[in-house]
Amino acid sequence: MLISGAWVLLTGASGGIGHALAHALAARGARLVLTGRRAGTLTALASALGAPDTQVLPADLSDRQGVEGLVRAAGPVDILVANAALPASGQVLGYTPDQIDRALDVNLRAPVLLARLLAPRMVAAGRGHLAMIGSISGRAASPSASLYNAAKFGLRGFALGLRQDLHPSGVGVSLIQPGFVRDAGMFADTGVTAPRGTGTVAPARVAARTLHAIERNRAEVNVAPLSLRLGSAVGGLFPALAESVQRRAVSPETLQRIADAQLHKR
Repeated sequence: MLISGAWVLLTGASGGIGHALAHALAARGARLVLTGRRAGTLTALASALGAPDTQVLPADLSDRQGVEGLVRAAGPVDILVANAALPASGQVLGYTPDQIDRALDVNLRAPVLLARLLAPRMVAAGRGHLAMIGSISGRAASPSASLYNAAKFGLRGFALGLRQDLHPSGVGVSLIQPGFVRDAGMFADTGVTAPRGTGTVAPARVAARTLHAIERNRAEVNVAPLSLRLGSAVGGLFPALAESVQRRAVSPETLQRIADAQLHKR
């Protein structure tokens, strides 16, 4: 899929990784529709990009009607980059039913619905791309993240299945799964050091690999150091083994620090 000149709807643009994606897409010549919850941040980002065609559409993807309104306001879209997400960390027993709904709405329902609403025009045109920003947490489960795992496992299944459904139409679907991201994003905001042996990647690396996935129509791109990519692959095949390793690698105190730091985002 050619990015230059294409209209790209980027969700979660007001977050740190969203900024890296926006700058990378703009540098490639995309015409951007930026959406997120913080209007001021979006406006500042649009100004920094210096791209005259850039549109700013504040939206809360936990609002079910708001997702449909966003699609109507965005107009014709050639590429979707579904980047918006909530951390949903901590044990699910600590969540209220409304908080569970919000986490699943943003992390799973919104990208599914955006794909459903945007894909028909792409199919009719015989071109387009749907890029889903998932997580390595969609490959192997981890402690204190059952709700986040549920959403990312679901997004992975949806993206890979939809890719097969849309293959005859010429519309591509890619799943990009970052590991621990440093400097910006949900994990970086906690101030917690990544578990030993996992390593981190920079937001710019996530953005670069996302653009590569779109341009080459890659099915699944895992953006993480080799150790974490291998570990998550093994964990997906042998969950009991992964569980044992994770119990030794990550202390309950570290998990609690992460959950506490992200509590306000529920």
